[in-house]
Amino acid sequence: MITDNNKISYPMATTDTFLLLHQPPSSPSSTAKRPCPSQNPPTTHNHLNHIDNLLHSFLSLSDSPSLSLHLSLHNLIDSFPSDSDQTALIDRALKMGSMLLEAAKHSSRKRASNHNSLTWPLPPDLTIKVFSMLDTQSLCYASATCSLFNKCAKDSLCYSNLDLTTLVPKVNNSVVSTMIHRAGKALRSLKLGVIPGAATSLGSCPPLAHNISNAIVEASKFSWNDKRSRQGRESPILTRSCLSPLSMDGGAPGALLRKLYLYNIERMDNASLSGALSACPSLLDLEIVGLHVELRLTLMSVSAHCHLIERLFFESSKTGRDDSLKTQTCLELVDNCPHLSSLSLRGFKLHDYKVRVLVKGLQKLKYVDFSTSYSITGSFLRNLGDCSGGNSLEVLILRDCMHLKEVEIGRLLTAILAGDFKLLAHLDISNREGLASEGDWYHRCYKSSIMPLKQILETRPDICLVADYPSEGSYIDSFETDCISDQSLPSQLSFHTSDGSIFLSTSESSYNTDQGSGNEDGQDASHVIYEESSDEIDFLPL
Repeated sequence: MITDNNKISYPMATTDTFLLLHQPPSSPSSTAKRPCPSQNPPTTHNHLNHIDNLLHSFLSLSDSPSLSLHLSLHNLIDSFPSDSDQTALIDRALKMGSMLLEAAKHSSRKRASNHNSLTWPLPPDLTIKVFSMLDTQSLCYASATCSLFNKCAKDSLCYSNLDLTTLVPKVNNSVVSTMIHRAGKALRSLKLGVIPGAATSLGSCPPLAHNISNAIVEASKFSWNDKRSRQGRESPILTRSCLSPLSMDGGAPGALLRKLYLYNIERMDNASLSGALSACPSLLDLEIVGLHVELRLTLMSVSAHCHLIERLFFESSKTGRDDSLKTQTCLELVDNCPHLSSLSLRGFKLHDYKVRVLVKGLQKLKYVDFSTSYSITGSFLRNLGDCSGGNSLEVLILRDCMHLKEVEIGRLLTAILAGDFKLLAHLDISNREGLASEGDWYHRCYKSSIMPLKQILETRPDICLVADYPSEGSYIDSFETDCISDQSLPSQLSFHTSDGSIFLSTSESSYNTDQGSGNEDGQDASHVIYEESSDEIDFLPL
């Protein structure tokens, strides 16, 4: 209020506010050195008490009406005749408000951390053990909870199994590098890339191979421009160097890596993938989906660096276009990777004699999936069930192999009835376009009379046989164009039943013929090198 002497006076709380806003700024020399506790302790103590009292009075204003505070600050500003002084006072008020906000947040976090450390029942070592069981995203959420959890979440054991897969591109090279660096030599599993998240019904076959642009279009509120660096942020797109941290620190992060899953990383190339595999000599499980890498070069890298591998799942990004596989590459894989028990090569242009080299040569092979292969006819199965390579098969999936012949499937089922493939527990010979006839593969077969389905149902009840075919006449003239589209199958088995699906069982069998498969002309594929059908294919970026 204004008195008769034209002097401004304020209530006690407002006076304290005025004093706080006019605290003289401390000089650099005064903040650089802290006074010794023995030097002038009464003065320092009194000074702190004075500030504490002022701050207490200032905070008591929070109970006052908002309008009253506005008017008091407005009157205080108007009391200065100079415009520069008024501006300086406003700046001080803003600065003090910011300082109080940060101090309050810090105090809140400190109290929460102290509370958690007192009430959290587990010691740090057990907390780390619990955190190591979380998925990567949940671990990041936990680390942001309080300083106690943040400290525990930084332990390398919490990052031994990294899952950085997303529905849309959100993870960049920097995130991958940070996570791998935190894991260090404790890294055991790494999943990376973009996985389509469309919901599917039981028995359906959604493609795993996915284009990043499709993922972005399908995701709500996600713009293609988010791929690019904006406002100084790194682009959320993985590049070919995203796996280079596996080789840092002398290769420590990749030395004990057991599982590596890569999904739809469009900028990955063969050189980068080979470099990553060279840093993973202990790799047991490799899954590659939708990468623009060549089958032959990838298998060469696996043969050269991953001698302990037990499972290989490789799905082509472009179904039916990769014809790069060589027979010599198959022989090298058989010789250098004898522990391989699960092999999935989906969407590639394979040939029967090359496939036979793999299936017959890999003695421990139990799981085989050649779904959506563009050239397999099924002749590689001849005389396979009674040999050491094929007789150990437990799962055989030939779903939607466009050249798979009805007569070859009939021979396979007859061999099963004869006692071959004793360990076979699951057989999938379904085809969305029907099986190819013997003379012309454009002529499709939908209800075969030469396939003893009912007999197998009666004699081999322990085999799950999936034989799902469309109704007759559904074949499309543009079939060849559809074959080289981006359609592919998921990694899970489909046990979906329909009117055309039959589920059957196991016992041993073998073809009563000495014929080989494909172009082998009756000779053992492991001793013959054949002419290759095409040269290497270079995949160009889209």
